[in-house]
Amino acid sequence: MYGYIHSTESFGSVDGPGVRFIIFVSGCPMRCQFCHNPDTWKIGSGTPYEADALLRQALRYRTYWGDKGGITVSGGEPLLQIDFLTDLFKKAKKNGVHTTLDTSGAPFTEEEPFYSKFLELMKYTDLVMLDIKQIDDAMHRVLTGHTNANILRMAQVLSDLNKPVWIRHVLVPGGSDNDDCLHRLADFIHTLHNVERVEVLPYHTLGTFKWENLGIPYPLEGVKPPSQERIENAEKILGIRS
Repeated sequence: MYGYIHSTESFGSVDGPGVRFIIFVSGCPMRCQFCHNPDTWKIGSGTPYEADALLRQALRYRTYWGDKGGITVSGGEPLLQIDFLTDLFKKAKKNGVHTTLDTSGAPFTEEEPFYSKFLELMKYTDLVMLDIKQIDDAMHRVLTGHTNANILRMAQVLSDLNKPVWIRHVLVPGGSDNDDCLHRLADFIHTLHNVERVEVLPYHTLGTFKWENLGIPYPLEGVKPPSQERIENAEKILGIRS
């Protein structure tokens, strides 16, 4: 079984607890207007890896992880390669490695065979970092090209499973930086019983050169990052304490 990997990062410090080995998989169903990795979109691209080989590579850095670190699989969208991901996480857990899944939740469905595979994956997943791009479905469709109904359902399933979750919300002026939507997001998060952390990620333009290199028109041309005041406003509404 092979996974298609875009790249890895040896000493990640922002994608889960502690120092982490980050694995960026290839392939994503979403087309987020603010995406800073459009080079990960294409399904089936990237370098093929077996789970054992990728785990061996990660374990070289284990001495740097300390008590909290481990492996994070990000993307792209890891759930598009759920069989490979389960194989990797299962083997990681046998080695006592903390596993984190960083996902948009876009592939989630309660239909089979995906749902049973998802429940199996959760047995070997210590933490889920779930991106909720926009709480309003119509605005979510504009921002990402995808509904959020199944994503919010995934959040509820994770709560029912009592699986530790960090919620991430990218703050995009004109797209998700909206007080009404932020309050609705806060209300939704308060219905969940497993959220350990909420993070506001300010929109940035550092990945625009990738759009240019790929010849894709950048949809947020001219949109500037949110001000510190707007960032603090979002954090206050979402109950984030500094």
